[in-house]
Order: sequence, then C-alpha cells, then structure tokens
Amino acid sequence: MQSPSPRMPEQIAPTRTDSVPMPTGSAGPADADARLTAELASVLSGARRRALRDRDTQVDTAHLLHSLLEADPEVRAAFDGGHQVARVLGYLVQRSIGYGLRWQGTVEDSGAVPTVRDRAVPGWSPPAVIALTAAMERAARRGDLRAGGLDLLAALAADRECRAVEVLERAGVDARSLAGRLA
Repeated sequence: MQSPSPRMPEQIAPTRTDSVPMPTGSAGPADADARLTAELASVLSGARRRALRDRDTQVDTAHLLHSLLEADPEVRAAFDGGHQVARVLGYLVQRSIGYGLRWQGTVEDSGAVPTVRDRAVPGWSPPAVIALTAAMERAARRGDLRAGGLDLLAALAADRECRAVEVLERAGVDARSLAGRLA
C-alpha cells in the first residue's frame, strides 16, 4: 500500500511587492534591489517567507530580525555572545509558533503617523520600510553602494518603538547599547 504524497503548501506567485520595499515617491524597486548585498536580499526573502508561513499580513521588523539572525554571521557576532543570540532566537521562535499572538493580524506602527502614510508599501510594515531605508542611507554615508546585514541591524536597534526592539529587550539585550556599538 502506497502512502499519500505529502501536501505541499500553496505557493504565491511573486509580485512587484516581492522586490525591496521602497516608500512611495522614492526610487523604484530595481534601484533599491541594487542597493542591497546579496546576503541582505536573501534576508528579505527569508523574512517574507516567514511572514507568509506565520500567516501575518505584513513583514514586520521582528521578521527582519529573525531572518537576519538566522542568515548573517556578522549580525550574530554583533551581540554580547552566543547566549544573547540564543535567547533572541528562542523568543522569536516562540512568537512564530503562536506565543506572540497579540501581534498576529495587527499592523506594526512605531507611532510615526505621518511617516506611515508617506512610506506605505503593501505587505510591509511602515517601520520595516523605514528600517530598510535607514540601512541603505547608513551604507551610503559610509561610502558603500550596498547595505548589508549590520546596516539593517543598526537601523532596527535604533527604532525604540519597533517590534524588533521589543523582542531584543524581552530577550535581555540592551538595544540602545547594541545600536551604539553599531554606530
């Protein structure tokens, strides 16, 4: 007797929102794609897959942090040892399996209401778009054409009101100190 083949989850066809999110009125997605390292582009893809798997309506800063920690060894090295990384990942895993349900179905908003309207990108929380924009700006100030994982981590840690900072703080990481080290 042959067992039934495993059911594969339905795949969503890629859309233009699958490229790098950019606020309305800014350079197009192709320009934004060119401003990321291959590793950071992979992190964004991982964050989108995680949001889809978690059935979240948008990619938020916690999805970005989770994907960064899983994919980028430089980001993991920025923390005060492996114990911090383990605690942050543990909290993020709990969130992804339903422990953080109070976020599910809600829009992440760091409180910057005018910014939300100006930077609306379908499928992405406004703070996530702001963080990606800040990462690209940080790289440009440094003279680099492409933003990397540490640029995004610095941008996430600097936004005191985003979900990524809430995750960091709950896991015992001083986000302000982390942002300072990355500056």
